[in-house]
Amino acid sequence: MILVLGGDVDREKAAARLARADGLPVVVSGGTNPEYATWLFREQQGLPAHRVRLDYRAVDTVSNFTSLIDDLRRARIRHALLVTSSDHMQRALLVGRIVAGSRGIHLTPVPVPCGELCVQEGRRKLWGDAARAVVWVISGRDLRRWAATHLSPWLERAGVH
Repeated sequence: MILVLGGDVDREKAAARLARADGLPVVVSGGTNPEYATWLFREQQGLPAHRVRLDYRAVDTVSNFTSLIDDLRRARIRHALLVTSSDHMQRALLVGRIVAGSRGIHLTPVPVPCGELCVQEGRRKLWGDAARAVVWVISGRDLRRWAATHLSPWLERAGVH
């Protein structure tokens, strides 16, 4: 299957062309609005509805994987082509290999060129997301959501924003 991490129209366009050429099903995690995505995959590329799943549960790279990885495992997916921008691929692949790998799902990167729009991601973001992914695999909980729920009130009382 093809797994597209939302955040850029070019990612969805590349995945649509790949799906049409290879006949693979597509899951878009956190992508463009449903109307545009439906038009792109069904109308422009001619993919039948049963081959395209739009999933809007994710809010960031870690949740792109954690929100749907168990659905993919239940569907017996063992391998996914990971489509994201070239400047996002290193972090996405690290997080994905931790989360998807924990469920026996192999990922193959399919980077989409971002050209002048590329933004170099820092090591802090890379390793922070990797740590969140590891904690999720071990505990089933997202460290960011837990911290927001449990630490935010304490930090506000302490005057830290």
